[in-house]
Amino acid sequence: MPRSLSETLQQTAAHTGESLDALSRESPLLMVFLRHAGCPFCREALAQLKKDRAAIEAGGVRIVLVHMTTDDDAKKLFAKYGLDDVPRVADPERQLYEAFELKRGTVGDVMGPKVWWKGFRTAILRGNGFGVPKGDVFQMPGTFLVANGEIVRAFRADDSTGHPDYAEFAACELK
Repeated sequence: MPRSLSETLQQTAAHTGESLDALSRESPLLMVFLRHAGCPFCREALAQLKKDRAAIEAGGVRIVLVHMTTDDDAKKLFAKYGLDDVPRVADPERQLYEAFELKRGTVGDVMGPKVWWKGFRTAILRGNGFGVPKGDVFQMPGTFLVANGEIVRAFRADDSTGHPDYAEFAACELK
């Protein structure tokens, strides 16, 4: 039987050892669910988070990165973007992705014409490059604002290219 979101947050710890539930009670979390480590859109998201980090944290929100690779691989990748010190969760079994209702995409969602063009622009023209896929290449990304153990705001990507404006997304009024 699947666990509830509350149970999942209580039982899932960041690399620091703290549960996601406990972290969300200290301050709101901007939980960014990344695609596989070789994805140029994942690298684009990390570059955007690096750019937006000061604004996000100035609003009292803490970034948490969820990924499908080993913690060592993730730490190396995140270090390239100055994000190796933010809480991160290795989820190779995709249990957290499922708890947050992030879908697995279709071939069109990860390799359709729109994705090819955006992939070329992101990887080549913007210099984010490609890497070796590590994780489920069909897993779609998402971003959530979580406070006090509850989802306050959600973004679930329709295809592999999607992510919100992180600073704007994190600036949501919490009630």
